[in-house]
This record gives sequence, structure tokens and C-alpha cells, in this order.
Amino acid sequence: MNPRTVFQVLEESAAKFGDAIALHQPVNQGGHRRDKTYTWREYHQAVLEIAAGLRALGIQNGDVVALDSETRAEFYLADIGVMANGSIAAALYTSYPAEDLLRTIRSCRARALFVEDPKTFAALRSADVSHFFLLTGEADGAITLDQLRAHGRDFLAKDPTWRAGVSPSDNAILYLTSGATGEPKMAMVTHRAIVSNLDMGPQALPVGPNDRTVAWLPSAHIAQRVVIELMPVHCGMPVWFAESLMKLPQDIKTVRPTMFLAPPRMWERVYTTISTDIRKRSATSRKIFHFALGIGLEASKYRQQGKPVPAWLALPLKLADKIVFSKIRARFGGELRIAISGAAPLGKELASFYDAIGMPLCEGYGLTEGGAAVFNPVSGPRVGSIGKPLSGYEIKIADDGELLLRSPCLFSYYYDDPQATAEVLRDGWLYTGDIARQDEQGFLFITGRKKELIVSSTGKKIHPSRVENLFKLEPLVNQILLVGDRLPYLTALFTVNPQVVETLDVPVADELKKAVKRVNKQLAPFEQIRKYRILERELSIEHGELTATMKVRRSRALENFKHHIDELYAGREENIDA
Repeated sequence: MNPRTVFQVLEESAAKFGDAIALHQPVNQGGHRRDKTYTWREYHQAVLEIAAGLRALGIQNGDVVALDSETRAEFYLADIGVMANGSIAAALYTSYPAEDLLRTIRSCRARALFVEDPKTFAALRSADVSHFFLLTGEADGAITLDQLRAHGRDFLAKDPTWRAGVSPSDNAILYLTSGATGEPKMAMVTHRAIVSNLDMGPQALPVGPNDRTVAWLPSAHIAQRVVIELMPVHCGMPVWFAESLMKLPQDIKTVRPTMFLAPPRMWERVYTTISTDIRKRSATSRKIFHFALGIGLEASKYRQQGKPVPAWLALPLKLADKIVFSKIRARFGGELRIAISGAAPLGKELASFYDAIGMPLCEGYGLTEGGAAVFNPVSGPRVGSIGKPLSGYEIKIADDGELLLRSPCLFSYYYDDPQATAEVLRDGWLYTGDIARQDEQGFLFITGRKKELIVSSTGKKIHPSRVENLFKLEPLVNQILLVGDRLPYLTALFTVNPQVVETLDVPVADELKKAVKRVNKQLAPFEQIRKYRILERELSIEHGELTATMKVRRSRALENFKHHIDELYAGREENIDA
């Protein structure tokens, strides 16, 4: 490994890729997408000017600078600009309410704040910082990005060779964890840890200047920050930014990415959309689809065993691909070479569907405290597995099944929380909180979270993710919350997909009962759902039941819906399968 800073990695790419386009930021012009572009040289120069501008305004090494913006080119420039100045970049989750963001800004003692636009500035104007910077637009009391860069140019004119004195051991990013199992924490990561992770990237993701990706996930999330912001800097891959979440499907078709990262929730929604479309088709079309899928699943079994697809199956598979699967893949532009699922566990059944249609999902595993640690081989991802550890990671599975990691990519500490740091960092090992197993080929499988384990009053241990993943293939089910810790049997709270409800010709309750029966057949008796309720609203960030990364805060959700849960355990146990 060659220790260096994030800015030094950008310098290397600017020298290597020069006038090739690095960033494509959409600008809406008359209802049509037009891109403002930055070459690698322009990218480098903008970052240097931002760093110098911060220094000219008194922002020093080690100062925390917060950023509140959706993912866009200007965020990339500012983010690396902060790091290039020797300061610490702390990106906020934009989906959180203003009062939560203001509390976080106070907690991390930010000296300055970048905001996306005047509207965001107005919401956060009471933040106690020395400077506000606007990534787009203008507003009284805030310095625009152009003005900041002008300050930087003036500063560099006096000292053209200026570079902030930054070493690989200096802190670079302060990550805000999502807080799925408790209050959010802030994790500090050094330049060395980040760049070590980037240097391991090419073995897992063989991408370069001829590839393309679309950036759309929150920049506060480590998966977006490492894989879609910083990895492209390392390997020279150009990035297109989504115009909006609503326009993402069209952006994907226009850009035709060769690599695309999404959380399981998006892959689930694509599957649900396909399933809903099929329900509306003629009986003949439905039969063709299910026949093709059966062929694809059969071929997938051979591939998963490392065997060639036999000749008797190859011909119908080719026909199924032409008639059905190629049309599904066209939704992603038709040139997708590496489809990645990350940021949350992917169900095995969902992964099998995508493998069957010829678009295997490469599931990876990482965490705020440990970087991008495990990834499936692009040449042959294993369905249901998170993959194999990257070369710079040692792994160990504790006696209780917990996955432990050791690597130069680990975080340094939780900000202002030595006790929490000591709980997860012990003798150089990171205790991930995930329960895992490893097969004889070295593939890792996550079976659950230690803190989410449900232990019934009869002593049976149930991993919620196992049950919840089976419902990901039920289009009607939108969200599920399992209940049963220290209780005699398992129950569930559901929300349903309104798009699917519109296509039903039977009552929702009847269709959901069928779905629960289908899943129960695949479970041991103690894992089966005995009672359930359909919630009147979806779990939400606003009510504290979801994190910014859409993970369920189980304890808060159980508290908010306690009245439903009490009803589920009143009276006798039911037999849904009767």
C-alpha cells in the first residue's frame, strides 16, 4: 500500500486522465437534461481553489466542515476541497428534519457549513458556524461556491505552490451513522484508511475510464461516498449525477451505466414493478414470463455450482433471454456490466431472480466503521452471499457467530464517545455486530444482527432478516416489522404496496393471507407468523421508525405501534395455515 491523502489520489488522476470528462452535472434547460461537465483537470483545480478559499477564510487543519446537500457535482468538489485543506468533511443526511441537522452540526462542532441551495440555507441559518457556503444559487449571508473559489484563486496567486500540510494519518471524514440500533454516532476516518480501501478496489471492481455510473444515493452514506464518489477518482471512471429521484429511471436509460450501485430496496421495487406489469398482461404473456423465469432459475442453479449450462437448457435460455430477459435489462440501459447491491442485506430469493434474468447482483458488505470490506467476484457472484473479504482484510468469526474485521481501513473512533469506541474496537479488531458464517470456498454469509435477534419465551432464536427476506418476493408487501422477543410466538406488522393493491381483484386481506401462507411454508414452525396486522400508514423517518438509509429502527417502531402489538397477543394463538 502507498499511503497518501485523498487529494493526492485526485492529483494522480488529473495527471493521468487530464481533459477526459470526470463529472456530468445535469442542468434542466427547457425541460430537457443538459450537462455541465468537469474534466479531471478542472475537477482538480476546483478542489484546490476550494481548499485555498477555506484556508483564506481561516478554516484550518482539523476543523470540522459540515455539508448538507443532495448528491451532485458541487458536493464532490466541496467534499474533497474540505479534505484537501486538511479539514474534516461531515456530510449530513438531508432527509432528517432541520432541528436534527442543527443538533448534529452543534455536536460535531462544525466551523463552517456547505448547503445545497438558498432554501436549505434558510432552514439551517441558525447554525452556530463561522461561514455558510452555497453550492448553488445566491443568498444574503452566504458565500457562493464561485466566490469561495475566487478567494482561493487570490490566495494561490500569492503562493502558487501552496498545499495544505496534510498527512495520511490525519482525519478526513466524520461519518454520521444511520442509528438503526440506537442513537446515531459519528465515526472518524483518516485519509490512510480511505485511500487503503480505494487501493483495494480494483480487485473487486474492475472499472476504469471507459465505464460509466450514475450517482443518486445520499452522500452521507459510506457506500455512495467510497464506491461512487472516491472510487471513480481512483480509477478515472466518469460519473453522471441523477437529476432527481423521480427522473432516475430516465437518467439510467440515457446514461446507460456499465456499473450501478443501489440498496436492496431499489432492487425490490424494480422486481415489484415487473411483477405488477406481468399481472396486467394476458394469460398467454404471463405463462411466457413464468416459463422463461423457470428456465432462467434452472440455468442459475448450474452457474451457482460452477457448472456450464447444459445444451438442452442453453437453447430455450437463449430464447427466454431474447423474448423476456433482455427487455427487463433494457430498463438499466442495456450495457450494465456490474450491478451492485449494498448498504443493507439482500434476500437470497431476490438475488436468484436477478441471476435468472442474466443481471446477477454483486452483493457487497461494508460498514461505516469498517469501510468496504467484502465483495462478490464480478465474474461469478454467489447468490445469498456477501462475497469474499478484500485482500487487505482479515476476518474472524467469534464463538457466538459475530463477524470481526481487522484492516488498515477501519475507523479511528466515535467522536466524543470513548465508551462506544471501546465496545466495538478491541485489540485491533472491529466487532461488527453481524452474525456470519463462511463456507469452504471462503464466501461469507450474514445471517442476522446480534442486537436484532428475537428470542421467544420458549427459548427459540429467530433472525428477523431470514423471515423478512422471504417477503421481499411478495409484491404486495411493502414493509414488514416482526414481533416476538420474549413472547410465545411470532407476529408481524405489514404495510402494503398501493400499486399492487390497485391490480387486485380480491380483498387485500385475502391476498396478504396467501402471501403469509406461502412464506410460512418455507419456515420452521417456531419461525412462522401466527398473527399479523396491516398498518394504517408506512413506517417513516418523520415518526422516527426509519433511519435516513431506510433501515427500520425496530425499538422505536415497536414503541409507536404498541397498541397493535398488544392486540396481536390478546386472545388465542391463530393458525393462519389452517
